[in-house]
Amino acid sequence: MRSCRTVTTRRMMSWTPAQTKRGPRGDRSLKRSRAPVRAWEQTLENKSGWSVKANDRAFCNLPEFQKKYLLCLKKSKYAGNGIKTYKYNALTFIPLNLFEQFKRVANLYFLALLILQVSLLKTPLCYTLCYTAVLHRCATPCATPLCYTLCYTAVLHPVLHPVLHPVLHPVLHRCATPFQESKWMNIHVGDVVRLKKNDHIPADILLLSSSNPNSLCYVETAELDGETNLKFKMGLKVTDERLQEEGQLAQFDVCEEPNNRLDKFTGTMRWRKDEFPLDLDNMMLRGCRIRNTDECHGLVIFAGADTKIMRNGGKTRFKRTKIDELMNYMVYSIFVILILVCAGLAIGNSFWYEEVGSRAWYLYDGKDQTASYRGFLSFWGYIIVLNTMVPISLYVSVEVIRLGQSKFINWDLQMYYQEKDTPAKARTTTLNEQLGQIEYVFSDKTGTLTQNIMAFKKCTIAGRTFVDFSWNKYADSKFEYLDHSLVACIRSKKDKETLEFFKLLSLCHTVMLVYQAASPDEGALVTAARNFGFVFLSRTQDTITISEMDQEMTYEVLALLDFNSDRKRMSIILRFPDGRIRLYCKGADTVIYERLSPNSRHKEVTQTALDIFANQTLRTLCLCYKDISKQEFDAWAKKHKDASVAMGNREAALDRVYEQIENNLMMIGATAIEDKLQDGVPETIAKLAKADIKIWVLTGDKKETAENIGYSCELLTDDMQIHYGDDINEKLRLRQASRRDQLPASGRTRKKVPDPFFPEPGKNALIITGGWLNEILYEKKKKRRRLRLKRLGRRPASATPQDSTQPIDDWEKESRQVDFVNMACECEAVICCRVTPKQKANVVSLVKKYKKAVTLSIGDGANDVNMIKTADIGVGISGQEGMQAVMSSDYAFAQFRYLERLLLVHGRWSYIRMCKFLRYFFFKNFAFTLVHFWYSFFNGFSAQVAYEDWFITLYNVMYSSLPVLLVGLLDQDVNDKLSRKFPKLYLPGQQGALFNYKNFFISLFHGIFTSLVVFFIPYGAFLQTMGQDGEAPSDYQSLAVVMASSLIFTVNLQISLETSYWTFVNCFAVLCSIAIYFGIMFDIHSAGIHVIFPSTFTFTGVAPNALRQPYLWLTIILTVGISLLPVIFIQFLCKTIWPSRNRKKYEEEEEEEKKKPAPFQRDRRSRRSAYAFSHSRGYADLIASGRSIRRRPAVAQHTAGPHLTDLARSESMQRL
Repeated sequence: MRSCRTVTTRRMMSWTPAQTKRGPRGDRSLKRSRAPVRAWEQTLENKSGWSVKANDRAFCNLPEFQKKYLLCLKKSKYAGNGIKTYKYNALTFIPLNLFEQFKRVANLYFLALLILQVSLLKTPLCYTLCYTAVLHRCATPCATPLCYTLCYTAVLHPVLHPVLHPVLHPVLHRCATPFQESKWMNIHVGDVVRLKKNDHIPADILLLSSSNPNSLCYVETAELDGETNLKFKMGLKVTDERLQEEGQLAQFDVCEEPNNRLDKFTGTMRWRKDEFPLDLDNMMLRGCRIRNTDECHGLVIFAGADTKIMRNGGKTRFKRTKIDELMNYMVYSIFVILILVCAGLAIGNSFWYEEVGSRAWYLYDGKDQTASYRGFLSFWGYIIVLNTMVPISLYVSVEVIRLGQSKFINWDLQMYYQEKDTPAKARTTTLNEQLGQIEYVFSDKTGTLTQNIMAFKKCTIAGRTFVDFSWNKYADSKFEYLDHSLVACIRSKKDKETLEFFKLLSLCHTVMLVYQAASPDEGALVTAARNFGFVFLSRTQDTITISEMDQEMTYEVLALLDFNSDRKRMSIILRFPDGRIRLYCKGADTVIYERLSPNSRHKEVTQTALDIFANQTLRTLCLCYKDISKQEFDAWAKKHKDASVAMGNREAALDRVYEQIENNLMMIGATAIEDKLQDGVPETIAKLAKADIKIWVLTGDKKETAENIGYSCELLTDDMQIHYGDDINEKLRLRQASRRDQLPASGRTRKKVPDPFFPEPGKNALIITGGWLNEILYEKKKKRRRLRLKRLGRRPASATPQDSTQPIDDWEKESRQVDFVNMACECEAVICCRVTPKQKANVVSLVKKYKKAVTLSIGDGANDVNMIKTADIGVGISGQEGMQAVMSSDYAFAQFRYLERLLLVHGRWSYIRMCKFLRYFFFKNFAFTLVHFWYSFFNGFSAQVAYEDWFITLYNVMYSSLPVLLVGLLDQDVNDKLSRKFPKLYLPGQQGALFNYKNFFISLFHGIFTSLVVFFIPYGAFLQTMGQDGEAPSDYQSLAVVMASSLIFTVNLQISLETSYWTFVNCFAVLCSIAIYFGIMFDIHSAGIHVIFPSTFTFTGVAPNALRQPYLWLTIILTVGISLLPVIFIQFLCKTIWPSRNRKKYEEEEEEEKKKPAPFQRDRRSRRSAYAFSHSRGYADLIASGRSIRRRPAVAQHTAGPHLTDLARSESMQRL
């Protein structure tokens, strides 16, 4: 179950008028037309139309908007805003939970046995069998644990996830305003909502107006695409100017289709017989957050499950471990063995009765039944007698062990994050051992690997590579740049280049008031300038005001040349108060160095500093300036004006004009910004890599940013060969062409061992984008659309594609996917950038499908939910992007570094403990059950049990369960420090080496051997014996006691030999189990209990009589010794002659893997200037046009003046 997001403390303003008039039916945009449709596209459009009417909830409930959802029941196609993330609700809990539990074949097996036992007890067949008492004994131990297991597991789910249904809180109303305060869950499509600063957006909303100029609204989209920079949304001009009165907000509607495209929205707003186009810039999506906007209004277009983020969220899946799946197949195997054994014994019974039983007068039972019929009855009798090959107590113990392991994760103080008071949380108990088998980790970047914090770390000024800020009243108290020489240089005001450096940072940017930047990098640079005494105060369309060392200065902005992906730089041209004109420029070193003046100084020294910064994985930027004469600027300004009004290729024309002014620059210095990683990220990735766990980073961020973070966290190294989209396409094309050439000879069969894509030695890494992934994934929706087009005859299918590099059919598409997965899995690292939440999930699905590997996804935002649900294990980080990832996860903690301990310690221990537990449990039950098989050869195959009835009942419950249960909870082969020091100890789990069919059959043959010894040695001792009193105690009951006692000693000493980590509790459990056996045995064999229950306890006095004979104790000792001797011998050989991998060998491997760091490769320029390469276009257009500054004429607004400057100065103290 998942917690329900509908119950939340976040509220917003929603307004629904008491009386709203609907227009005539003909005005509705979704009216069903009876006229013939000319084209099939129009037909599809009309069938899938989406219409919203403002402040008219009744409109959404009209009959034409109803759809069937259950038989003849209908509901509105417009979803409510309630989000359900749990697995069950009150109605579906019992059926879905039972369905999930009966996916275990063992539960079906026990249910069938229980039905068989009960049916036999109520039919005349039971009276013809000689094991009627056994039926009564076996029915209880089968029914009780089965009911306990089902109930325990069912109760455990709501205990771990207590929210079963949405909690409905009352709606709070306000009387002073037409708006009423409401919970998220009460919002409906068509409502007009009012949001305030820092509110989370509750649904997909069309922006109508805001308190900012021209209805600008700034939103943070980290939960959608992982980017922390602010993005601006803008309302339509008509809604900004004409819909300011609340009474006007109910007079328009909007049409759009729900979809999962986060980068696209197409709609039309109809108002007063006019139509206005809508796009994504007008939409605020659920999952975003309002920033730097005091208030805004919007119309709910999509709510709840129809929102784009929920369309990308994926479905909640039932997850099972590989061990669970393997145990299902083992139960099938055991059932087949059971059937074969029972059939063989039934044939033996028929043969014995034909040859012996029918001829012995003293065995005649008065029933004239044929040998075949008696054999048939014997078959069902042995089915019940031998059913303990798979005891129901096995699954009870497994659930207890898993619960204990989950509690150990919750209680681990080394995974407790003290700063936020956040402990680790195991939100499921069914996947713990799977943590020890992870092969691939899929990680988000923003908020998972990084902290979403940009920090100004270093700089080089005029060739010098360089902080108490008590002297600066505007300083940020959390700024961490400690170089006192730089502070002294600035305070002295003698070094003009240093002052010019920070003046450039405070002037050359597109940051707007209150430090709202287009990217966190931009904000970090302006914040750094502020801390060094150059404070950005305010800007207008034509001016920018700063405080230079407590002196306020205003500069005239003549031109603003913004960043774009091609220019990789930005410039600003300013007129100084003394009339000078200067251009300030900052950008990537690759483009700046090409434009430097031959007379520029410090180029070589700055280049060296840039290399050093890049080796430290810092994001660098070069700063330079140029003085411009008035005549030169006037000539350039005329060209700039012509280019800005060009009707075609305007951006290219502007770029050419920019090139003409951005030349002959003078170098000032360079900055170095750190995209702060979470603590311990590089070390964690390095440890996981040594454990042969491959890490893929799936992020919505830009390629250059993702690549830079890859180097920062040491996922990428300088000795790796990086392969991008074109290189990958070429390799896939060659493989496809090779496959087509081989088709005539070999047919469409793939090679079992394909040739490697990277045959040359060395490490490789892939960096691909979401657009490139679309060519690989071939989403199902696109397939369905192509099939629909083909049926309509609009695009005939062709035998050969137009592009020979593209796959011809589905088989080639699947082959291309396999090739991509094989290529990616050959690499040490894979980074997928600019991917949508759905693409993240699809990448995980590809690896699961074609590699059959155990996967883990880790993320912290709503855009990671689908990926977390798709992977075998989902881990949520409670970071800065909300709790959506945590609520959908299987495990949750606060820091990425805890993943190392979760996998290498808890996961590995859980896997080893579970494997050891299962191997031993199968052994002890084979040893216990097969004694009945050997005894059958001496009782005429009559389904007579070899032990006392109560021993059969209590064997798995009281006599042998506690020691193995503690091994499953507490055993350790090495402690946690060694588990982390030697990550290769994790490899056996990935290979499934500790529990597989080989181990299963070893346990089977070990159990067969032990059962042979436990039966035949006491049997041989009882053939010709004489007691101390001269009597021969060679009766069945004494034999049963000796065999049972030998078995209890054997299985408890066997688990002692298997225990690697001894504690007082383990020792006590072994001794206590043996003591409990003898205590209960002497009690149920006493005369007193026989007097009370004469028909139930029939072994009166057997134990005291048998165990007072010394030779029977010698028999028990001999039986136990022979049973354990092979185990001791094999363990001695394994630990001395055939050791697996000891600590010394791992230490040698550690030494061999230590290598000197590779030198910096100077051609990796994008890594060095990742900020400039990844920077998106800023707010230059808004600033130049004045839209972000000028207020509406209808509303009185403050103009830029002294009071605005004072406000900016006070607000500039706020951190980004």
